[in-house]
Amino acid sequence: MKNFFETILVAFGMFSRVPVPQVEWNEKNRKYTMLAFPMVGLVLGLCWVIVAALGRQFGLPAFLTGALLTALPVLVVGGIHLDGYADAVDALSSHGDKAKKLEIMKDPHVGSFAVIHLAVYFLLWFAASTALAEKSLEEWLLVGLTFVLSRALSGLAVATFPMAKDTGLAKSFADDADKKRVRNGLAVVLVLLVLLFMAMDIVDRRFPEGFFAVMAAGAVFFWYRYIAQKHFEGINGDLAGWFLCKCEVWMLLAVAVASSLS
Repeated sequence: MKNFFETILVAFGMFSRVPVPQVEWNEKNRKYTMLAFPMVGLVLGLCWVIVAALGRQFGLPAFLTGALLTALPVLVVGGIHLDGYADAVDALSSHGDKAKKLEIMKDPHVGSFAVIHLAVYFLLWFAASTALAEKSLEEWLLVGLTFVLSRALSGLAVATFPMAKDTGLAKSFADDADKKRVRNGLAVVLVLLVLLFMAMDIVDRRFPEGFFAVMAAGAVFFWYRYIAQKHFEGINGDLAGWFLCKCEVWMLLAVAVASSLS
């Protein structure tokens, strides 16, 4: 039981800014960190729903609620995934060989391609969040669940995909993980999430926003596998951040577009 709670604390301590008691990292409490990773998404999703609901309750303009919803992941999670996204964008934009790309990822400076892509990323987030700020609780709950889905897929990748190098945070989490149990556990989580998305579509009886969100997540996941293998022969922490950001913004856009067609 102690290791169970410590595993959750490690996941929140590493992948969020939620204040939690500090625990010593060791092989035991990092065995199932990737299995606990979706719980960070659950908290972020709950915060997203609450902010959207409060914006509606207090009559805030949609663009202001949208701005708050855009800033929310940064406030709750911090910049760890965005940092990886920026590094991966710079590396992929270099068109160098694997060694050159990995070298760029280690560079602490942010390149022009990263700045451009981050600007587009936040613009898309803001546009979709503003559109969804005027929608109903059902759409907000769908968005909340996308944060869980993205992290379940990210954890599955760490436990399944080959690593691009023999060092780094992703490598250490992959090495310490009980991969079989993590894969099986996350597979169950993913199946339950997909069923929940489909059930919400059936109950809502409108355009299938959940279906489009799941399709977007699946497409980005397989694109992630292709890009990682083609350019790096595996994944690392920066690519994991790149995937998470890509997955979440495309799911958010999918829900926003699908809801507009309802």
